Amino acid sequence: MIHTILKDKAAKLFIILAGVFITNALIAEFIGVKIFSLEETLGWNPASLKLFGGEYSFNLTCGVLLWPVVFIMTDIINEYYGRKGVRFLSWMAVCLIAFGFLIVFGAIQTSPNAWWVTSKQETGIENMSTAFNGIYGQGLGIIIASMTAFLIGQIVDVLVFHRIKKATGEKKIWLRATGSTLISQLIDSFVVLMIAFYVYPTLVSGQGKPWPIDQLLAICIVNYIYKFIVAVLLTPVIYLIHGWIERYLGHEKATEMKRAAMGVG
Repeated sequence: MIHTILKDKAAKLFIILAGVFITNALIAEFIGVKIFSLEETLGWNPASLKLFGGEYSFNLTCGVLLWPVVFIMTDIINEYYGRKGVRFLSWMAVCLIAFGFLIVFGAIQTSPNAWWVTSKQETGIENMSTAFNGIYGQGLGIIIASMTAFLIGQIVDVLVFHRIKKATGEKKIWLRATGSTLISQLIDSFVVLMIAFYVYPTLVSGQGKPWPIDQLLAICIVNYIYKFIVAVLLTPVIYLIHGWIERYLGHEKATEMKRAAMGVG
């Protein structure tokens, strides 16, 4: 059975794309706990964007390093496997992310070994258990927000992608891929911040004060500017992947799959 599946190029390609898609989504969730300065990382001065009466720089979660890859994979899977393929992998990714957080929660509840707690003091980490819990113990609000935003973003990406493709046909890959990503990323950016830092603290007592709406919108704009630039810069990568897939599947097979993905008989 496995031999038969691996001999089928379409099935093998789906496994490869699914692996890249799910792996990047899962890792992005876990590294998203770290906030980094884009400008300092690149050796630049802070941007100091003036928005809604405040001053903001590009301080982003490390998750943004991988989410563009996830959305590129979404468009590639959408192109060849259609809505059902994207929907299946999106729900699978969310279930695996939830499973991952559940396992991490269980790991946090275990009693640390005494020597391990102080094993990295020479490197400046006084308590390894506190460090582990602090890094991996993301708040429930952030987890809910991130997974909700991911699912909504995927739904929007698929919808916009198919609308554009129906209007343009096989031409203008850049428009349907980059265009759908830009729209879905805007919604994703707003939803995750709104749920994590406004809705959840408002509904659940003891979870801190909700962010002011103007601050939330300003940070959303800063995040989206970064995602917009990255999405545009990655457009050539989409063409490279399309080219490789077309050569791998063969033009006739690739055309058949793309027609089936659009629901064309």
